[in-house]
Amino acid sequence: MKTKKEKQNPGKQWAKFIIVLVLYLLFLYWVKSWWGLIVVPFIFDAYITKKIKWQWWKEEEGPVKWIMSWVDALVFALVAVYFINLFFFQNYVIPSSSLEKSLLTGDYLFVSKASYGPRIPETPLTMPLTQHTLPLLECKSYIEWPHWDYRRVKGLGQVELNDIVVFNYPAGDTLCSNPRYQAYDFYQMCYGIGYQLYPNHPDPDSLSPEQRLKLFHTIYQAGRQEIVNNQAEYGKIITRPADRRENYVKRCVGLPGQTLEIRNRIVYLDGKANKEPDNVQYTYRMKRLATLPDELLQSLGISNEDLMSLNQSGYMPLTQHAVDVLGARKDLVQDIELVTEANDKEIYPLNGNMHWTRDNYGPVWIPKKGESIKLTLDNLPVYERPIRAYEGNELEVKDGKIFINGKEAHSYTFKMDYYWMMGDNRHNSADSRYWGFVPEDHIVGKPIFIWWSSDPDRNGFSGIRWSRLFRLVDKIK
Repeated sequence: MKTKKEKQNPGKQWAKFIIVLVLYLLFLYWVKSWWGLIVVPFIFDAYITKKIKWQWWKEEEGPVKWIMSWVDALVFALVAVYFINLFFFQNYVIPSSSLEKSLLTGDYLFVSKASYGPRIPETPLTMPLTQHTLPLLECKSYIEWPHWDYRRVKGLGQVELNDIVVFNYPAGDTLCSNPRYQAYDFYQMCYGIGYQLYPNHPDPDSLSPEQRLKLFHTIYQAGRQEIVNNQAEYGKIITRPADRRENYVKRCVGLPGQTLEIRNRIVYLDGKANKEPDNVQYTYRMKRLATLPDELLQSLGISNEDLMSLNQSGYMPLTQHAVDVLGARKDLVQDIELVTEANDKEIYPLNGNMHWTRDNYGPVWIPKKGESIKLTLDNLPVYERPIRAYEGNELEVKDGKIFINGKEAHSYTFKMDYYWMMGDNRHNSADSRYWGFVPEDHIVGKPIFIWWSSDPDRNGFSGIRWSRLFRLVDKIK
């Protein structure tokens, strides 16, 4: 029923309707989805004809009116939050130290979806404010049907070199359902278990490329089968669509079409050294003579997590500034030495035997949309995952030949752009050196500023990092 005020002001209702309609049509044009036109008659009714009693409960009495008023407010809030998070911005908290000291554990980021263009959701039916799991219930917070193909709305720009980027964890497509193991890289788990089952496997360097691929496949399958056979320990093997995988935040150090190589910790792109972040950290072995004063720890940004690593293993991540300061304190520190060794079995590609390490890696060409690469049995491990997992092709090797979708292939043309992401805490970051390329359909958004920052090592007001509040992320180089 129309109110007296609405009857007396039909022009005002028409003005509201036209404004809302124009904004809605502009939104549909932006997302290029004209299916939304079916909503227009309902918008017209809500403002003009009012045939549908959208708020019928206002005419009721007693508890029905009270309960429905709260339900109406809650539904509106959830829909609004879902819409805003999906297309415009999202809050994100830094949970780990992989980007320290550029972004700190406890930093809360305002992440813009419009900067690189928001994705049309692949799994649109999901509970707002959740990524993949309902709290307490420990069950999926989304429904896998309907599942839409990847599509991205035009944004304000694109990923640029050295941008800090939020993206979905590429290797998070498969994992164990037991929460104890969900934070582990499933593929590294399979290979790690497989190596234990085959301790006397042949030396990969003594094998032909095809034999090496078969060996690594055997090791992986053995580890995977061990997980399947021990569901009581690991749980079931489950999968997640791209937009429901964990959110990661790293720095983009390699763009589509560039050739990346790491030489003695320095990233080179097309043969030229890329500028290191100002606060880049590496791991050092340090021998203390005395306890480090709290004032010194705060001034150098050394956290309890860093100290725990030092106490347990004798290692600690440090910036060059911290190394210089601590090296000069002969009353506190006896020796500081850079740690260089690493296990190359954990380096991507896990089935490649490239003998690359976290400090000396590549060279590797980063796939670019529309460009092709010659495929060989030697470089296939590097590009197998993009071809098979990210771009949905069937790939197999038979009699020394590569077959894609049943046809022999000597080259492959990529359908998407890919990026190389690394943390600024270079020796304490699970990044592209361990799980490879980040496809464009995994890109979530760009952090704009830090809207809140609290030190997890300190409580109350003393834990608030006042100097970081509303600090622009672009200023962190």
